[in-house]
Parts: sequence; C-alpha cells; structure tokens
Amino acid sequence: MSRRLLVLGWHNIDPTPFYPAAPGAGRRGFDRQLAAIDRLGTVVPLSEAIDTLAAGGSLPPRAVALTFDDGYADWVDAAVPALDRRGMHGTFFLVSDILSGRIGAWWEELADAFRRCTASRLEWAGRVHDLSTPVARRAAQDALKAELKLVDRATRVEAVAGIAERIAPPPPEGAPLFLDWAGAKALAATGHGIGSHTVTHPILAREDAATQRHELEESRHALETGLGRTVDLLAYPNGNAGDYDQQTMELARAAGYRAAVTTRPGLVGAHEPPFAMHRIVLTPLTDVGELFGKVARKSTGAARRVANRAIRTLTPTG
Repeated sequence: MSRRLLVLGWHNIDPTPFYPAAPGAGRRGFDRQLAAIDRLGTVVPLSEAIDTLAAGGSLPPRAVALTFDDGYADWVDAAVPALDRRGMHGTFFLVSDILSGRIGAWWEELADAFRRCTASRLEWAGRVHDLSTPVARRAAQDALKAELKLVDRATRVEAVAGIAERIAPPPPEGAPLFLDWAGAKALAATGHGIGSHTVTHPILAREDAATQRHELEESRHALETGLGRTVDLLAYPNGNAGDYDQQTMELARAAGYRAAVTTRPGLVGAHEPPFAMHRIVLTPLTDVGELFGKVARKSTGAARRVANRAIRTLTPTG
C-alpha cells in the first residue's frame, strides 16, 4: 500500500485554437494514455483519496487521480466515454460563468485571434510584435499570454478584446468549445466528480481579497445549486506558484472547500498541504509511459529534485 498520490490533469481532448493538434489525434492519444494508466497505475477518485490521506490511511500502489479543468465541451462525448470504458473515475472542475455564457475563455480567444490573424504587425503596450510568419505569430502570442497572466482579470479581458480587434476579423459562428449548464448537468449525471474552477477563471493572487472571496464562494454556490451536487474541491486557475498564495488558501478553506489542486508538478504525499496539492498537467499527446517511469524513480532529496525537473519537461505550460 502507499501514502502517495499522483494527480494528473487535462484540459481538452479534441484540438482547440489554444491546444492545436491533428484531427482525431486527441481522442486517440487520450485512449492510449488511459491504456497506459490502466497498465501502470490504479485510478482512485480524487475525493476518496483526499479523505484516505487525511485519515492517515493507505492508498493502492501507484494510486492515480484523474482531473480535468475549464469545462470543455468534449468532456461529455470524448473524456467521459473513454473513462467509462475502463471503469475509471474523473473529477471535472467547472467555471460557473463560462457555463452561463457570461464570459468566454480568454486564452482560447487570444489563440483564435492569432490563428485567424490578417495583420503583419501589432503595436501593443509600447512594443511592436512581428506577425508576418507563423513562427513570429506564435512568439507574439506566447509573449502576450505571459504578460496577460500578470494583470487582473478585467485588464486581461479588455486587452484580449483589443488585441483580437487589431489583428483579426470578427470570429465566425462555430460549435461551442465549452459546456453550458445543460452539458454540465449531463456531466454531473454520469457520476464523475465535480469541482469548482471559480466564477470567471481569474488568476486569484492577482485579485484583491474581496474578489477572491466572491470567486470562491459564488462558484461553489452556483455549481451546487445548478447541479444538485456537493462541491468542495477546487482547482486554482493557472495554478502555478504565484497564482495563489496563503491568503487564497485561507479564503478557500473559509469558503467551504476541503482541498485544492495546483499545477505544480509532483506527487501528493501523506503530509501534503490540502490546499496546495501537486498535480501534473498533460495534453492528450503526452507520453504517459515515460511520465510514469520518471515518477517511479522519484524518491527524496536530490533524486526528487531531479525527477521534478524531468516531470516538468513533460508538462505543458498553460
């Protein structure tokens, strides 16, 4: 038996502007990943694993919890069926205002604008970005994405709209990338876990305490009311070091959550702070067999630091 848990996280399965891939590659890759996880680990529901560790109990050897962030529409027809075929449990973290259609996903809107870009350059915030080639556009998108993560949500949303207006025509109507409330209810009806990913997906540490409190409390209330399920697990938006802080963790506890996952790679140990749980974020194209090999070699001290660096090389930035 074990006192360690590997928490894995995904966003989408099918390709999107922010997560491009060849048609069908995501579903095939995800199926391969689940086959490898089935062979190499034991999937446990995240909620149950948290309870077991908190009570001082032991998990199965190579215990793995599977999680998903943001509320992508393909969860219902791609992720859940693939999990169910193997009898695996997932926990899905939802953004309540995306479900309501009040907001979009800024990272996807930015990526879509660059994908449809017709401008050869962009002057923004005192800098000129070359947009004349695909490589230049990707570099500009990555640079702007990194800068926008350093500001509050209102500034970020305004900036994305302004950038999109300057570099691309208005987007055409298309199939929705994200679930609405009907889709979220269908997801909840499958019996998989539901968690909160806030109201509007802000980077919480960039916001004041009142905004953080609202994001944490209102998202939990909206999801519990809308889905008829207890929601007491949280995934921090973005989730890297600096995207949440001690105040965020205290506010999450006060809002009624009992644990929160980050995107800081590593294993969850018996004494892991429940509001700063490590998690390794994948795309459907990540080599899970290689990842398990690196995790299996992880121990303590210098070996742990080496393994953590190796794990980071397999973890997408988002």
